Amino acid sequence: MNDMTDAAQSSPIPFKVAGDLQLSDLRAALAAGWNDFLAMPQFGLFFGALFALGGIALAYATIWLGEISWLIPAVAGFPLLAPFLAVGLYEVSRRREYGIAVDWPAVLGAIRGRGHDQILSMGVLIFVGFGFWVIIAHLIFSVFLVEAGAGSESLEFLITPMGLAMLAVGSLIGGVIALVFYAVTVISLPMLVDREVDFLTAIFASLKAVRDNSVVLLIWAVCIAMLLALAFSLAFLGLLVVVPVLGHATWHLYRRTIATVPPADESV
Repeated sequence: MNDMTDAAQSSPIPFKVAGDLQLSDLRAALAAGWNDFLAMPQFGLFFGALFALGGIALAYATIWLGEISWLIPAVAGFPLLAPFLAVGLYEVSRRREYGIAVDWPAVLGAIRGRGHDQILSMGVLIFVGFGFWVIIAHLIFSVFLVEAGAGSESLEFLITPMGLAMLAVGSLIGGVIALVFYAVTVISLPMLVDREVDFLTAIFASLKAVRDNSVVLLIWAVCIAMLLALAFSLAFLGLLVVVPVLGHATWHLYRRTIATVPPADESV
């Protein structure tokens, strides 16, 4: 396809949300994401490196400053920002699929979406949500730190019984917040890259997709969490590959989930 196709995707075309996703769709999305990464590795490595450097900076700050009641929550919540960072990866996959030239200005400019700064509005929501998580986690940490008494403001505290209990409670609450983030963004952000819709319409489509395909999309969420955890454990270097592959794969999963509704005079 050409730029005429690109323009056509910018129009508010009616769509429907598929409710029949299968595990085979996840495998197909990962395979397509891997192919996109291999075809355009410069973009994937760039965004993967940005994410890795952000994680390394937060980890270094945690160790250097020792303010674990603030910095550990920031490190734990950092992956919540990944969907916003992946916008450029969605654009790479979109352009490859539609046969449109892929270049740096277009990829870096994808944050504008199809117009009206809807992706930036989503970004504000994501960063507000991230700030909310950091504040909630800080309160949880502070309660446990007070209970533990003096000398607990150190990384060694995390391996004490009180520290492990704190991590368990924080992980439980953080998991709920992460699930909400996931349900809101998994379809909405690639949709805003692809179509001229407002961010509320995109959010509702994402929530409907998760509701109607709860088992498959929850498995996808677990896959994302496990792959990101593995990438973090490899001194953040695994993020150079995992982040772009997951980003590209999410685009293809979105394409499987959101279908264009034909005009009334066409067969369905």
